[in-house]
Amino acid sequence: MTDGRGRPAPRPPEGTPPPAELARQARAVLADAVRIARWAAADRDPGAGHLAAHTQERASAALDLTAEQVRASWDRARLAGLVELHGGTVRPGWRLQAWDRDDSAVLRGWVALFDAWSLIHPAPDDVAPATVAEVVEAVPQVLSLLQLSAGPVTAPALLDLLQQRVAELHEERCEVPEVPYGPEGAEASGADGTTEPADTTDAPDASGVSDEALLPPLLDWALEGLAAVGALTLGKGQATLTPLGNWAVWVKLEQICVAAQSPAGNIEQHAQDMLRGCARLTPGPARAEYRAWLAARTAGSAITELLAVARGEDALLRGLAFEALRVVGAPAEPSVRAAVNDTSLRPYALLWLAEYEGADPDDAADVLTREEATWLWVDTAAAVADHGETDLLVRHLESAVQGTVPALLREVRAIGHPRTVQVLVALAAAHPDPALAKAVRRAAFQVHTGGA
Repeated sequence: MTDGRGRPAPRPPEGTPPPAELARQARAVLADAVRIARWAAADRDPGAGHLAAHTQERASAALDLTAEQVRASWDRARLAGLVELHGGTVRPGWRLQAWDRDDSAVLRGWVALFDAWSLIHPAPDDVAPATVAEVVEAVPQVLSLLQLSAGPVTAPALLDLLQQRVAELHEERCEVPEVPYGPEGAEASGADGTTEPADTTDAPDASGVSDEALLPPLLDWALEGLAAVGALTLGKGQATLTPLGNWAVWVKLEQICVAAQSPAGNIEQHAQDMLRGCARLTPGPARAEYRAWLAARTAGSAITELLAVARGEDALLRGLAFEALRVVGAPAEPSVRAAVNDTSLRPYALLWLAEYEGADPDDAADVLTREEATWLWVDTAAAVADHGETDLLVRHLESAVQGTVPALLREVRAIGHPRTVQVLVALAAAHPDPALAKAVRRAAFQVHTGGA
């Protein structure tokens, strides 16, 4: 079995349970989250979107959970994609609908929860956010050590690795202390007037406590958070990855390997070049490339970059950018919703939102008005004209919503797409029917000259 590029499908580490068993374990971790998601989906209470106090009480009574358990289960349901919030309304997520029959949907939901462990288990309030962020950034190395050890690892060993990684992060960011000018800085200067770097190994954070002193309790916080999502188990002074946690760490490492082996080096490319590199791939391998590229970036920066490409002149890249945004999923929703107000992006954004909200891809086009569908037809024709073959452009004519060519030409002229003339000229040149080609050329001339 290959991924379409000749690379054998990777196998998980020896001893990893089969997917069905991993999915059973994931279902057990998320059992209460599924219960409250199904309750909210059936209840259809708009207030459930924000889990208002009265809703918590009703959920607690209906599910026989404490208020704290209700809040925790609700957070897990949202983070695992079991419920989706649209304004003030709760809708069941697609994973909830597939929960009992699709093991892969269950595992993807659990991995989403695993990725959000630091949200499930909030950090201590008295620690500076920057210090917490460094620990979160260092946790993948801690997890890698746990996986390589294939068994329990003592807390001192994990703490030593955490301290090393945090120190490396400081070094990578070239963080040096600011030395004040004037008398205040005299103590930091040598006799010859040169400035000696101060020792930063024990610099205090905003709470007045040094990073060195904060790392042990923050390691405990991280391990407890990972245990809370079922990724590891805690013993006396040690931690061990669960089968689910071991598999998840392998999945993350494999994503990095896939990215590194990208034939076009897409992981290091800007969105525009990455999408060009994916243009000739079939959908499956293209999605794998998108996932690899996204894994190397924060969701926010990736979404911004993809939408910037979508606003460019290349219609092919516009369509591919929205395909990549489908892989991003929920984090992209606010930005895509805002893109509805952009004329060039509106049809793509409306289709994305329709599919995101559960519409069948084959029926999603029903959300478009006639004008929006015509705009999308011209934009797609521009992509085909720029990058495809002439027979594809001729076949694209059959996909127009208008029943006749004269009706299509009338509506194409009316919508004012900036590529209308080029598309009509290319279509006229490609079409084998001389009479139709003549009519299309006449329409192109009329658009060019501003005629009716």
